Amino acid sequence: MITVNPDGKIMVRRCLVTLRPFRLFVLGIGFFSLCFLMTSLGGQFSARRLGDSPFTIRTEVLGGPESRGVLRKMSDLLELMVKRMDTLARLENGSELHRAAGDQHFAVDRFPPGAGLMERIQAIAQNVSDIAVKVDQILRHSLLLHSKVSEGRRDQCEAPSDPKFPDCSGKVEWMRARWTSDPCYAFFGVDGTECSFLIYLSEVEWFCPPLPWRNQTAAHMAPKPLPKVQAVFRSNLSHLLELMGSGKESLIFMKKRTKRLTAQWTLAAQRLARKLGSIWRDQKQILVHIGFLTEESGDVFSPRVLKGGPLGEMVQWADILATLYVLGHGLRITVSLKELQSNLGVPPGRGNCPLTMPLPFDLIYTDYHGLQQMKQHMGLSFKKYRCRIRVIDTFGTEPAYNHEEYATLHGYRTNWGYWNLNPKQFMTMFPHTPDNSFMGFVSEELNETEKQLIKGSKASNMAVVYGKEASIWKGKEKFLGILNKYMEIHGTVYYESQRPPEVPAFVKNHGLLPQPEFQQLLRKAKLFIGFGFPYEGPAPLEAIANGCVFLQSRFSPPHSSLNHEFFRGKPTSREVFSQHPYAENFIGKPHVWTVDYNNSEEFEAAIKAIMRTQVDPYLPYEYTCEGMLERIHAYIQHQDFCAAPGPAPPGARAPLSPFVLAPNATHLEWTQNASSAPGAWPPAHSLRAWLATAGRACTDACLDHGLVCEPSFFPFLNSQDAFQKLQVPCDSTESEMNHLYPAFAQPGRECFLQKEPLLFSCAGSSTKYHRLCPCRDFRKGQVALCQDCL
Repeated sequence: MITVNPDGKIMVRRCLVTLRPFRLFVLGIGFFSLCFLMTSLGGQFSARRLGDSPFTIRTEVLGGPESRGVLRKMSDLLELMVKRMDTLARLENGSELHRAAGDQHFAVDRFPPGAGLMERIQAIAQNVSDIAVKVDQILRHSLLLHSKVSEGRRDQCEAPSDPKFPDCSGKVEWMRARWTSDPCYAFFGVDGTECSFLIYLSEVEWFCPPLPWRNQTAAHMAPKPLPKVQAVFRSNLSHLLELMGSGKESLIFMKKRTKRLTAQWTLAAQRLARKLGSIWRDQKQILVHIGFLTEESGDVFSPRVLKGGPLGEMVQWADILATLYVLGHGLRITVSLKELQSNLGVPPGRGNCPLTMPLPFDLIYTDYHGLQQMKQHMGLSFKKYRCRIRVIDTFGTEPAYNHEEYATLHGYRTNWGYWNLNPKQFMTMFPHTPDNSFMGFVSEELNETEKQLIKGSKASNMAVVYGKEASIWKGKEKFLGILNKYMEIHGTVYYESQRPPEVPAFVKNHGLLPQPEFQQLLRKAKLFIGFGFPYEGPAPLEAIANGCVFLQSRFSPPHSSLNHEFFRGKPTSREVFSQHPYAENFIGKPHVWTVDYNNSEEFEAAIKAIMRTQVDPYLPYEYTCEGMLERIHAYIQHQDFCAAPGPAPPGARAPLSPFVLAPNATHLEWTQNASSAPGAWPPAHSLRAWLATAGRACTDACLDHGLVCEPSFFPFLNSQDAFQKLQVPCDSTESEMNHLYPAFAQPGRECFLQKEPLLFSCAGSSTKYHRLCPCRDFRKGQVALCQDCL
């Protein structure tokens, strides 16, 4: 048992009674001031050895007039605190006297401790003042010693004039004037000295040569690369669901979708594993940053998940996460800026400095919002590591909009372009832009039993309208009236309490349905009809996969950034001829009907024909789980934008041409005797080169021949030899920056070669030019991959 004497109890009681709030505040300020003093000056004594790095010597900053000024200010502050404390104590003591009559027991105990507290604070102030004088003397002596040491290194800490580092002196000048503009410089040891500037610019950044007296082994010691690990297909997705997190409606939606498709992902992985056999697959460390879900970007999607908002982006992101995880890669997922900074190793500050460590990820998948966030916070590391980034970009980014200088000079600059990435780093929802990579998504695949059940349960006169938001129905009474004569119309329009007035009374509105219930509705319906918006969503493919016919409107004139508000500002000049171009061009009749809704007779005739048409559920292979796994596997194993070989200089002629004119003299082929270009993917032997007619884009010219345009083959054609082999009469040949080159101008018989590799573009046309177009074959049902791409 612990005993306490009465005097001890009295002392505790006195402390509890005496420590009034203002006294606690004063004590806290005093304690904080002492801590600040010690931490501020503690670094002054940490680097007194002559061989220490200038990074740890801070006397130039804190050891000069600034430090002595800080000490004087702190001493003055303590004196002011003592005066105010004395005043407050007198005021409180006065109030204590008024209360003493009602509380005689404690009145005697209160005054002596108050007086003792004042004495203690005054003693602390005097001690701090004494410490300040002594520290000032030490710092003066330290400065004297350090100035002698610095004289020996002064010539070694001058900006060198090295032609290999032409920007060094300019960067040093910038650091002299601006090094305090971002705390990240001090984080890396910059302290205002010339040596710290040069060390930073040579070891953290790379604008200056290494200093000869620095420990180069320690400064440039790169971490050992981790041993390669083989990726193994995964079938259990429970850990992925944990990685996805929670707290947002968008994440909840994505997790539900992933969980519902788990069995299909597992079966698809087994099929692809058998197809690939014993092929080695490197396991990659991958960061997925969904920028549009971060609070900093506004996250307009999450609040609208349960209110009929667009779900296409979340469908795609859920499938991307599942694909990367099932393929067996290491995965990190972030949906906040703080998480992104932590995973990248962003130093504290405003984002002007490089990362604190080498990027630990082989690949980063993000969107335009995430791309902007990374650029703001990665400093120079963004330029260094941007080749590892893959940008999920629904509508695509054409090369003319991607090249910053060209876009600015020629009117292609938008809010979303000018990133100077390889255009293949942008990944689209549909394969409409061959300059980009086709990422895609998946639709649920039916087995044979389910297909037979659907065929037997279809209602021949039931239609479902594509549009969950009431605004989509506005002004569509005419079409709905014609459709109502033949079919029972169902809608899934969101509403809270009252039926939306835009939805006619004869429409059976189910409200917003969960995905499984929406699938059941599609399995009963005959027709899924679109009213022109939204563009290129996943729902039409889901409807076709469930045995519906999709009816959509044809746009005349086609919609584009030139004439339609929705596309304005998007980094593409693509013309959209219907609500869902992929469904029209890659699927077509009998599953997809595209008609002019402004022609009532054509619209009504289409409905009658559809009612007589029998279709089976159909899903293109590239939108199955196996198709997406196959495609992304190929990208991860073969696309390397960091070590891609540079193209030959414009106009360079190879000793032995790899091309030969086809027997029908219409196009060039890769000769069988020529070795395939090392490292080229897709393999160069799949190349077919055509000279397009004037005014025709390479995208369309290749499709005319049953092929697809392959922009990675442009460097092989960017030479006079290609024009000569095609028997094109070039009176002159010039190299310029133009997204339509290489091309031939008929009037002046001029040939033009591409000067800027980032501007090689399948998109774009002009009536002035016959474009030289690289085409390739493709796998059935997998347009993104050539026959030999696996």
